[in-house]
Amino acid sequence: MNDGPSVLPYGRHSIDEDDIAAVAAVLRGDWLTTGPATHEFEAALAQRVGASHAVSCANGTAALHLACLAAGLGPGDAAIVPAITFAATANAARLVGAEVVFADVNGETGLMEAEHLEQALREAKRRGLSAKMVLPVHLAGQSVDMVEIAEIARRSGLTIVEDACHAIGTTFRDLSGKERAVGSCAHGDMTVFSFHPVKTIASGEGGAVTTGSAELAERLRRFRGHGIVRDEALFEERVEAFEQAMVNPWYYEMTDLGLNYRLSDLNCALALSQLRKLDAFVTRRRTLAELYDRRLAGLAPFLKRASPRRGTQPAWHLYAVLIDFDAAEVTRGQLMRALQQEGVRTQVHYIPVPRHPYYRRRYGEMALPGADAYYRRTLSLPLYVGMNDGDVDRVAAALEAALGRNSRLPRRRAS
Repeated sequence: MNDGPSVLPYGRHSIDEDDIAAVAAVLRGDWLTTGPATHEFEAALAQRVGASHAVSCANGTAALHLACLAAGLGPGDAAIVPAITFAATANAARLVGAEVVFADVNGETGLMEAEHLEQALREAKRRGLSAKMVLPVHLAGQSVDMVEIAEIARRSGLTIVEDACHAIGTTFRDLSGKERAVGSCAHGDMTVFSFHPVKTIASGEGGAVTTGSAELAERLRRFRGHGIVRDEALFEERVEAFEQAMVNPWYYEMTDLGLNYRLSDLNCALALSQLRKLDAFVTRRRTLAELYDRRLAGLAPFLKRASPRRGTQPAWHLYAVLIDFDAAEVTRGQLMRALQQEGVRTQVHYIPVPRHPYYRRRYGEMALPGADAYYRRTLSLPLYVGMNDGDVDRVAAALEAALGRNSRLPRRRAS
């Protein structure tokens, strides 16, 4: 019995036998959490992105929350967040009691630019808020211009936390022309990653924060583990505590209100195995994106995609296109439903965060022309390592048919 075309999700993990073996090895070992696999993964991740430290944690949201805690963000402070991102970027600031000032974005790329940051700083001042942090978002794998953002942020005394949950494997060129990896913290204080199954590498659930600061790394680890300190060196200034630590091997102190945000060795073993395949994954995603670019060229001017920003090599997490739905005489909902009938699942990244009810109640309506323009047209098509070239043809043909336009795209029967 034929139940219809096979389904192409917008994103999917790629798990091989070596990934399964890595997890099985942990199950057969002595540690299930905070053991050798965790330390090995953290060291490998730091080396891969060129950072001094990497601290793993439960997921990307936990990573954002830990970064805010480590930076000392709190009540009386404000964080600047681009309007186009997942809600967690803004929520992390609210979870530590800070206010959020939303920055607009480029309507073609969805990225916050220098002018948007400066506008948000003026808005913070108008509202009587003390801006302490900015969280640039590397959307879909496309890197923000961190050189320009960092220049403004440093001048304004802002801590920089890069939300790179979409961008592991992305590289850019700094002012000197040197190629840097997103996560190196070359122009920021901390960078946050996610290893959710739809991301470029997967750990099941998982996240990490990279940093060049030993002090921030220590604070991240402390907040990750209940705010507990066990290191004798940290007790040296207080004689009684130091003597307790020296005499009693069980002694510890909870110095901060922390959380249990640890990532298990099972997750870290999978993440480490996936990290070893990062280059291959990134290459395949770039190849698929290039195939899409060629296959969809005939749908212009109804459909387009922002070009990579100059000086960057994106590791595409999403293949997001901009569609003029009015000109194509179809709504986004109609198009998504038509594609789903052909087994092609799509997604929208993202509803502008300040348009969600929680933030509308808190901050009211605000003018965000770039974010609204991007949201109004964006649609994410299937993109994952397990796709073959024919899958791209299939998506393109389904999209062409659903838009009802003639083009040069080759048509292929869905298998």
